Amino acid sequence: MTQRALDSSGEQTPGPSRPAMIDAGAELDPVHPMDLPPSAHDATGLTTAEVAERVARGEVNDVPVRSSRSVTEIVRANVFTRFNLIIGVLWVIMLFVAPIQDSLFGFVIVANTGIGIIQEWRAKKTLDSLAVIGEAKPTVRRDGKAAEISTHEIVLGDVVELGPGDKVVVDGTVAEADSLEVDESLLTGEADPVLKRPGDPVMSGSFVVAGGGAFTATKVGREAYAAQLAEEASRFTLVHSELRSGISTILKYVTWMMVPTAIGLIISQLVVKDNNFKDSVARTVGGIVPMIPEGLVLLTSVAFAIGVVRLGRKQCLVQELPAIEGLARVDVVCLDKTGTLTEGGMDITEVRPLNGSDEAYVHQVLRSLGSSDPRPNASLQAIIDAYPAGDKGGEGDKGGEEASWAVTDALPFSSARKYSGAAFTETDGTSSAWLLGAPDVLLPEGDPTLDEIEHLNQQGLRVLLLARVPSGELDAPDAAEGDVPTALVVLEQRLRPDAAETLKYFAQQNVATKVISGDNAVSVGAVAGKLGLAGAENTLDARKMPTDPDDMATAMEQNAVFGRVTPQQKRDMVAALQSRGHTVAMTGDGVNDVLALKDADIGVSMGSGSEATRAVAQIVLLNNSFATLPSVVAEGRRVIGNITRVATLFLTKTVYSVLLAILVVCTQVEYPFLPRHLTLLSTLTIGVPAFFLALAPNKERAQPHFVRRVMRYAIPSGVIAATATFTTYLVARHHYAGPGALEAETSAATLTLFLTSMWVLAIIARPYTWWRIGLVAAMGLGFLIVLVVPWLQDFFALKLVGTTMPWTAVGIAVAAAALLEFSWRLVGRRFGA
Repeated sequence: MTQRALDSSGEQTPGPSRPAMIDAGAELDPVHPMDLPPSAHDATGLTTAEVAERVARGEVNDVPVRSSRSVTEIVRANVFTRFNLIIGVLWVIMLFVAPIQDSLFGFVIVANTGIGIIQEWRAKKTLDSLAVIGEAKPTVRRDGKAAEISTHEIVLGDVVELGPGDKVVVDGTVAEADSLEVDESLLTGEADPVLKRPGDPVMSGSFVVAGGGAFTATKVGREAYAAQLAEEASRFTLVHSELRSGISTILKYVTWMMVPTAIGLIISQLVVKDNNFKDSVARTVGGIVPMIPEGLVLLTSVAFAIGVVRLGRKQCLVQELPAIEGLARVDVVCLDKTGTLTEGGMDITEVRPLNGSDEAYVHQVLRSLGSSDPRPNASLQAIIDAYPAGDKGGEGDKGGEEASWAVTDALPFSSARKYSGAAFTETDGTSSAWLLGAPDVLLPEGDPTLDEIEHLNQQGLRVLLLARVPSGELDAPDAAEGDVPTALVVLEQRLRPDAAETLKYFAQQNVATKVISGDNAVSVGAVAGKLGLAGAENTLDARKMPTDPDDMATAMEQNAVFGRVTPQQKRDMVAALQSRGHTVAMTGDGVNDVLALKDADIGVSMGSGSEATRAVAQIVLLNNSFATLPSVVAEGRRVIGNITRVATLFLTKTVYSVLLAILVVCTQVEYPFLPRHLTLLSTLTIGVPAFFLALAPNKERAQPHFVRRVMRYAIPSGVIAATATFTTYLVARHHYAGPGALEAETSAATLTLFLTSMWVLAIIARPYTWWRIGLVAAMGLGFLIVLVVPWLQDFFALKLVGTTMPWTAVGIAVAAAALLEFSWRLVGRRFGA
């Protein structure tokens, strides 16, 4: 095993020099890069001139990793839609055959599309800026120095350093390996980490779980194994959510209903009725346009986009838009303790020598262990802080021994093993080997020391065991056999100040919280108890966890805290919960969380977490604040609840428009409305109020079956509105006669339809607040102004004639409102709100 040479201060020193690199063009053939042996590359990396030469040849990692769609794609997605095409054709026709007021619907569509583009562009800017903040910067060696650069700046032949949690960003060949273990499960599906040695290939998309090293880039850009996969996974998307797929389903059914109905209406108005041609065309278009719920897709996109902007202001990067919706549907949150409930740092509170060990000697061992690992985890960092290299003696030390011993072997910490280790040549020439890790892993069951440790764990303290082991291979499976306990290292974890409030929020929202950790279960339970987690006393050591998925799911539902969990078990736990119908969110920041984050319905990573966790998570908390999660949940609930509300408005209009057209075709009468009438009605009863309602606060818990829930209310509402309107129209046809009769009939039918639609709006706006009441009242006032201002009467061709028919229209609308109330309450009682 190749080891890094460490000087007495623990710093890494350059390894043996490698042969100088020869002509770059001949050495690094881009067609067969894997043929290159690692010895072909200098361990000090490329020179600035060599980098420039490769960039000029295009041998650079230029895969466009995007967090959002381009501006061109945003414009194309918002403009070139099926319904925009239909409305666009109808708009052009109306511009030729009717007054401009009958073409207003086209200008509304242009305005709506513009709003959609602007909002999504704002979301794009937010996503792009946050992605830059959260972007991992790999460390490469250039001109003999290590430097952090952007992923897209890596060139062919670069020497890239690796540490625990680092993602392999391009394909390459291992040049140096220091107990380097790589997890390739995201590429191959194999869960076990692979030990890598110099000369072994590494693939982009894999990540380091233990140890460190460096590799030489042999495939960059689009040639890299996972380049296309990574580009696709990081792309801004509006699909793969129940909300989006539900709306697509609705639009598909609408299209099927609309086509035959529109054909029948065209035949009825243009062939059967012998009217003025232009007026017939206008009334035909007036019947087709309102069938299209054109604003529904727009408002969904706008609601999502504004959600991204709002969360962006709170330093929350939403890598996929549906993640906002997904977290709102979550009913189980699995939390990793370290980095989520506790802050990353720890402090040593006590070191207890065991078996008569000399305290000063123990301190020297800890000091040397700290110097042996160039990439310490949080526990080892606490030891380094307490016993820094170069310190001739810590508190209580008796001697003036050398600050550190010569390292002969090192074993980095692995979450699968639960310990790390190192072997030394001490100052007197003797050899010793040590392991530092979980006491219940290193000690045999029943060891009396475990009782002492249990007492410390119950206080929420973390305890590591320092044990001396016989000299041998530290990474051997039986390395801990025959170990001699030497000392207990007691660590205190720093609780996040916002964790208790966040746990309380989830409890209030009926979201079950499960703490899953690699630490001792009792210790984790004590920490969770301090934060007020309900059920924190129900702890389970994952080594006793049943392997059967159904039994595991039962254990997950009955307990709240799990300790000594391996990375594969975390993944199995998520799958077990999902098998019971739970929607699971997983939070974490360590490399041991990657598999579970990937499999969970929603993966949430801390911004300071490993590069691998940030790559697979849908949501990244850049401020590392667990307290941001309630904001994401609230944003998702706002989007889902509000879109469900406004979808009912839009689809009510579609239902009554289709039914009115069918009634007109069956009775062979003129269609009652011109486009201007329905443009006015749609604006006042749907367009403007829907925009405000879609962006309003909403804390309702997200409910499944979006399409079913919307149609339960939209179909009866649309049927009642169409029936009431057509009844008024038929009564008016018998009431009015002579010139101007059709205009008077249209005005009476418009009044009934407006009042009925306003009642649907009034129901949807509940529960009432001052601004919701004001919104409904303002829409009613707008229609009243149109009815009383002469030039608006002429513009919209709306003039109520006499008093008998207008009051009859009002009476029919009142009856329709009563039916609406009855039908909504009936649906609510039968199916639930």
